[in-house]
Amino acid sequence: MHATDRTPADLLRSALDSDSARPLVTFYDDATGERVELSVATFANWVAKTANLLQDELSAEPGDRLALLLPAHWQSAVWIIACSAAGVVVVPQGDPAAADLVVSGPDQLEAARACSGERVALSLLPLGRRFTEPPAGFHDFAVEVPSQGDRFSPYAPVSPADAAMVIEGREVSGARVVEQARADAAALGLGPDSRVLSVRDYSDWTGISRGLLAPLAAGGSIVLNRHAEKLDPATLAARRESERITHTA
Repeated sequence: MHATDRTPADLLRSALDSDSARPLVTFYDDATGERVELSVATFANWVAKTANLLQDELSAEPGDRLALLLPAHWQSAVWIIACSAAGVVVVPQGDPAAADLVVSGPDQLEAARACSGERVALSLLPLGRRFTEPPAGFHDFAVEVPSQGDRFSPYAPVSPADAAMVIEGREVSGARVVEQARADAAALGLGPDSRVLSVRDYSDWTGISRGLLAPLAAGGSIVLNRHAEKLDPATLAARRESERITHTA
């Protein structure tokens, strides 16, 4: 990764420059049997489309706060980096009533209605499918995002000194997020060939760092597991082998 990277979005740009074809995020949902693998290029395309949706369709501005009511999921990872690209402050499991925008999965739609700003809903169905019945008062992410542009440019430069995330009640700048992700990567011994299996949620820094940002900062890749509690030890061990896991979070 480049020493000049100062925001999470910078980390993704460096990954693109390094090897855009390599796998970046592999996602399993062990309740549905879903497996999705995204290369750096594919993940970056989703990020660009989502950032364009934020900026152009939802009128999000730098400094706006977005409550992210999603589990650890490949689409959650996309939203975290897209917020960084657009200068929007992401608040994982934040209070929708205190947010300018909210992004919710199907299980938290009622709580998300407390947000007076724009609301986006994700079905979290396999293959990123849309809702069968769109929830009233929400944009369906799967409907809105495909038509967005494949390249993103913020209307105003995003400063690394600006807040990028509110995590566990603390506001953290983009530069500090990258600094801590690099420190975590070093502490875990991650490098460009590292492949991290994470069964943690995205509700705290440890889950987000080990399940996204630290591997990204090290040039490695992530295998996210939702509903991993449904796996027996033998199946989990077989996954570690088949996915060539080097580290487990």
